[in-house]
Amino acid sequence: MERTAKATSHETREHNERLVLATIYDRAPVSRADVARLTGLTRTTVSDVVEGLLASGLAQAIGRGPSTGGKAPILLEVPDAARLLVGVDLGDRVFTAATVNLRGEIVHRVEVPSEDADGDDALGLAMSLMDQVIATAEGPILGIGVGAPGLVDTTDGTVVEAVKRDWRDLPLGALVAERFKVPVYVANDSQAAALAEHVFAETRGANLIVIKVGQGIGAGIVLNGELFGGDRFGAGEIGHTVMDANGDVCRCGRRGCLETLASARAVLTSLAALRGHPVSMDQAIADFERGDPQVRAIVLESATHLGEAVASLIGALHVRRMVMAGTMAAFGEPWLKVISEAASSRSLAALSVDTTFELGRIDDIVVLGASALLMTRELGLNLRPLHPMPRPRTFVTEAAAEPTTKAGVPPRLAVAERGGLAG
Repeated sequence: MERTAKATSHETREHNERLVLATIYDRAPVSRADVARLTGLTRTTVSDVVEGLLASGLAQAIGRGPSTGGKAPILLEVPDAARLLVGVDLGDRVFTAATVNLRGEIVHRVEVPSEDADGDDALGLAMSLMDQVIATAEGPILGIGVGAPGLVDTTDGTVVEAVKRDWRDLPLGALVAERFKVPVYVANDSQAAALAEHVFAETRGANLIVIKVGQGIGAGIVLNGELFGGDRFGAGEIGHTVMDANGDVCRCGRRGCLETLASARAVLTSLAALRGHPVSMDQAIADFERGDPQVRAIVLESATHLGEAVASLIGALHVRRMVMAGTMAAFGEPWLKVISEAASSRSLAALSVDTTFELGRIDDIVVLGASALLMTRELGLNLRPLHPMPRPRTFVTEAAAEPTTKAGVPPRLAVAERGGLAG
């Protein structure tokens, strides 16, 4: 029988550091005595770990709490700017990079057009962008998180295939780490988007699906508090599911993929064909909001196709919380409502009856998600549910309808009781 190795003293200390850091972050302002009570560690162990966190700047004293008879306790917190996260979104039309604090607030942001860049040119553009944003950093940088298109091996940061950029087996993580000499983590952009919602949301459930709908379409899936990548990193690649075998040719080479029916590219292509000239997304949104019947018909038809695809996710995973994010989320609640209705009408009622649909971020969700990826991996934070999933502010199916409002991603992070500290 295989024997379990006993934890080394280094591993034990690392575990304790993670646990204490997570507890201070989640419960601040909090005293050493309260940290000991919450973690089950001895006061001596907590005090030893806290001294290290104070020395590294990952914790700070913020005054004294009320006395219970003796000396008033010193209260601790993790400063928002204790470390800066560099988040990067290698999007279809724009590359974006930003410094982000530990609460998910963007400090400084830079973007460059990227639509015509591929191969080495795209890589060089991304490196130059990171140079720019890192040069603005006013504080210690924890590392770099990157949300990249296509299939990404998150274990080593290799872009297995990104058709748009003509990248195949590109060791992106290693190349960025070699250049900047900091820890680097890379994930698919849609998977990163899911982490943005999971990590930086004001509330957190165990399971979540974020569907990012922009020039492409992809789903990021969080199961039991962990990002789910599938056996070979491709979980959530719903954009290239064939919905109409006789449909338009997709950029992947097949016909009738979901992207050709429900993406921002598909909507703008249909509008351009209808009007005889190119139409910008800003113009499409403005026309939609003022009630243009042709624009509304095209946009809402795309929402129906998307809802059809979402129905299969409901049936396969029965994840109750669906967040619709990305460029197309700018079409708001009418778009979201059609997605909800189409998904509900095409999935088992017993499953869809309590499925909720929310609007997520339109901009910077991948930047924040890449930052969240970096923070959770480098600090070892194990993020578990904070409290039950909120039910107001979402669309649900007809059988359990509730009020709806537009939902963003508040810049709030709380950490569960077991997490990690490295570096």
